[in-house]
Amino acid sequence: FAGMLPNPRLMTVESLTVVMNQNVTMSCCSASASPPVRYTLFKHNQQVSSLNSSDSSPALFTLTISSASDLGPYKCKAEYNSSTDGKYSNSLSFTLIEPISKPVLSSPTSHTLQGQNVTLSCFSENGSLPITYLFFKGKQSISPQKTMHRREAAVIFLFVNSSADSGTYKCKANNSFPNSTKYSNSFNFTLTEERSHSQALIISLGLLLLLLIIGLALAIPFLIIPSYKASE
Repeated sequence: FAGMLPNPRLMTVESLTVVMNQNVTMSCCSASASPPVRYTLFKHNQQVSSLNSSDSSPALFTLTISSASDLGPYKCKAEYNSSTDGKYSNSLSFTLIEPISKPVLSSPTSHTLQGQNVTLSCFSENGSLPITYLFFKGKQSISPQKTMHRREAAVIFLFVNSSADSGTYKCKANNSFPNSTKYSNSFNFTLTEERSHSQALIISLGLLLLLLIIGLALAIPFLIIPSYKASE
């Protein structure tokens, strides 16, 4: 009897991608086996549950994914009640997806000069990879989508040429978790063009005053000497 028992096949009724606290159902069936057949589900080589099938229908095992250890791997064993031997199925593991945290939009500097290149980075600290990022200025996207397969920020480069380029910027992030899209904080650059002009003006006035003082210092001897001679 045991030699005639085919290897069972373990499948999931739903997707292999799951979220925390989700119920999952696995089916185990040994095709063309002569019932009754006893099916036993194992997780990490430890028995989880057993079912007796009196016909050719598959055994259904329903579990709740409540921790990372519940992801598997799972195997199923099929055996005849009169047999001490059995056949094992393929291995099956689930993949846990987690929602992303609110992304943070930042730049190494919040002050920029006119005509300067700056960078913006968008990063979600938590959430299942890959994560897709998109940058906006106002409500208009300003870059192609960037899909990150590692836990690192998406970065874009901007050229600030006028006050219109200073903001307001945002980014959004999403992953395979259902309805997971989240938007970042707003970010604005402060254009320091006016301040640089005032600084240049102050420097110019300072140099002019210095030249005037030097000119006076050089002119004093020529003013004093003739008046001294006139008094003689």
